[in-house]
Amino acid sequence: MRRFVLLVHRVPRNGAFTLNDLAGGAGRMDEVARAVSTAFTISNDLRRDTHMVLLFGGDGPSAAGRRITVSGPRVRYLNPDERSTAALLKNALVRAVDFPREFESSPGIVVGPVDVGEELRKLAADPDGVWLTEGGVPWRSRRPSRPPATFFLSDPYEPTEEEKTILVEAHLPPVSVGPRSLRTSQVVDIVHHELDLAEAGAG
Repeated sequence: MRRFVLLVHRVPRNGAFTLNDLAGGAGRMDEVARAVSTAFTISNDLRRDTHMVLLFGGDGPSAAGRRITVSGPRVRYLNPDERSTAALLKNALVRAVDFPREFESSPGIVVGPVDVGEELRKLAADPDGVWLTEGGVPWRSRRPSRPPATFFLSDPYEPTEEEKTILVEAHLPPVSVGPRSLRTSQVVDIVHHELDLAEAGAG
């Protein structure tokens, strides 16, 4: 199973944004939604071997954060376009405002309150995790004993100092997928491509 952990910083955690301004007032929800759809959608199908955890933190106390988990084996109504994906995520955030516990907002999408710092520490303890960052070791120069399974990356904004400290203290190997600065969704696509090649024996 492949798992992506996406750090989200400026999207309103109460879902108070319009689908008509995903790149502006929605805090770059356009790229967040694009990363989610890229993680799961393939030609005429979905990747059922993938999970994605979105941690909505950023400004304010981390205890006020939100976690959305998208489960490949269960998710439905997920399409390639960013607007409909953003609508699924917005629905989860809006419904979670007055709900004190984790719940499934739509099939395969679970949302709940979380302390982002604590949750990130738990996830970063994964021995098969890597931190996808521009300053990391080139992907193809690494020769791990087994392919990584959990990938930590950020939305268009840099991780906060707290997040960076957690990732460093967890000793997650920093890995770069290429020499150019890429969008979050492009990084997700490249990771899937590399893993697909490795599984096919062509990597």
